[in-house]
Amino acid sequence: MLIEELLEYAEKLRDRDKPGKHAIKVCSAAGCLSLKSDAVAEELKKKITEAGLEEECWVKPVGCLGLCSKGPLVTVDTDGKVYQEVKPTDAGRIIARAAEGVSKETDPFFTRQQKIVLENSGQVDPEKIQDYILRDGYLALNEVLELTPQEVIDEVTLSGLRGRGGAGYPTGLKWNTVAKTGNVGKYVICNADEGDPGAFMDRSVLEGDPHRVLEGMAIAAFAVGATEGFVYVRAEYPLAIKRLKNAIKQAERAGVLGKNIFGTTFSFAVEIRIGAGAFVCGEETALIASIEGRRGQPRPRPPYPAQVGLWGSPTLINNVETFANIAPIMRHGGEWYAAIGTEKSKGTKVFALAGKINNTGLIEVPMGTKLRDVIYDIGGGIPDGKKFKAVQTGGPSGGCIPEQFLDHPIDYESLGALGSIMGSGGMIIMDETSCMVDVAKYFLDFTKDESCGKCVPCRVGTVQLYSILDRITKGEGTMEDLDELDDLCDLVKNTSLCGLGQAAPNPVLSTIQYFRDEYVAHIIEKRCPAGVCKIHKGERKQKEEVMA
Repeated sequence: MLIEELLEYAEKLRDRDKPGKHAIKVCSAAGCLSLKSDAVAEELKKKITEAGLEEECWVKPVGCLGLCSKGPLVTVDTDGKVYQEVKPTDAGRIIARAAEGVSKETDPFFTRQQKIVLENSGQVDPEKIQDYILRDGYLALNEVLELTPQEVIDEVTLSGLRGRGGAGYPTGLKWNTVAKTGNVGKYVICNADEGDPGAFMDRSVLEGDPHRVLEGMAIAAFAVGATEGFVYVRAEYPLAIKRLKNAIKQAERAGVLGKNIFGTTFSFAVEIRIGAGAFVCGEETALIASIEGRRGQPRPRPPYPAQVGLWGSPTLINNVETFANIAPIMRHGGEWYAAIGTEKSKGTKVFALAGKINNTGLIEVPMGTKLRDVIYDIGGGIPDGKKFKAVQTGGPSGGCIPEQFLDHPIDYESLGALGSIMGSGGMIIMDETSCMVDVAKYFLDFTKDESCGKCVPCRVGTVQLYSILDRITKGEGTMEDLDELDDLCDLVKNTSLCGLGQAAPNPVLSTIQYFRDEYVAHIIEKRCPAGVCKIHKGERKQKEEVMA
């Protein structure tokens, strides 16, 4: 099927649905669905029928609109407004355009973003391939098949795209490594095992625009010489899995996945593998072991998966957001993408804003955007007039960044210099009511539970780190504990087998560096400045007397 035939196919599918002239778009992502957005959609349809407006407007389910804290969300394409916290009883007022909403053209949440990965967010129906095709979907794949694989890799390399899974490894370099192995039977894997607390970037992309990820995978497969692909997605994402399965079937029916894509000799099939929620399976060698049916544990590298991966074959692994960038890069060119962002961190980055912030939700900004702009302009600041204390980037493997660095840009190098990481894109905001010792303990509690236990530094070290932090939060710590934390963090960081253990100390190290006074207050003054930790001074004194 040629691109002209594909467009004609999409038009026929659209005509078959017979929509009205104007779309009333209702968010059908998991967050809004949990708030009964499906009931809102049904009531809107009912009101349209009652008003006899079927030829004028229609209700369209779309992916995440971003402003998750204000859901359910509805937009009407004729007025450019976003209606928030919509209830079924609001349907009549929206149809009559008598409801109050925020303007996309003036609200900072929308105006300060630049969407590439999320360009179809809130625009396409994730369950209809025709919506994706009519917004230039699969156009890049069609054009790529007229190039050589090396030309595709060169374009991705020129873009400067780095892996969005957290490590920031140059995507073009990884693709080139797999392509040069010369072996047959290569594989492409999409890592959708998003396990960071507070992170929902990959989930939203899969739920709202699954064909974009499939197109990126197909382009990558052509470039590196693979014919089979897998999407490894966690079982906790049932809606993403459902829509991904539907998208694969539709793509195969349209001839953009499967055998002889676009009438060429290139074939590429995609299967889904569902993970059981083990955080460590986000590490690529553990993920490969899980797909093979073995226990999800990392192995020493080298050899890297690019040389010896799935079933011993060269394997390309990128995460959801990385693949979602590929089609736009191929459509607009590597130079276009490289002009966005900073010198070493190109393009945009999707973040999930969570924690003590007014606008909880999904955003996409150019690399180099300041933390202050994200938190106060896009994020709307801290609720209830509270004072900002810290922002943690990079999930449980990231560091906590204090107020004095709010004007630092968000890019790989800047965050690394502050003792944090980009990670996959989780961004958790904390206010004055947060105890930073307790925050560090929370993340160590997570990593010790999620450690696969294969290597001693991670298996034992994370437990010991947690135990020391637990003592300190109970008022039972000593100043020697701070030195022990430093030494133990260094040991775990430098001797653990995989990224889970290597990055686990980051929350401890960053909180000691920037919030040492809170540790000292717990140890010396036997008090928690934020009033979070339950320090029982009387019990402590009684224990000391008994020991004496």
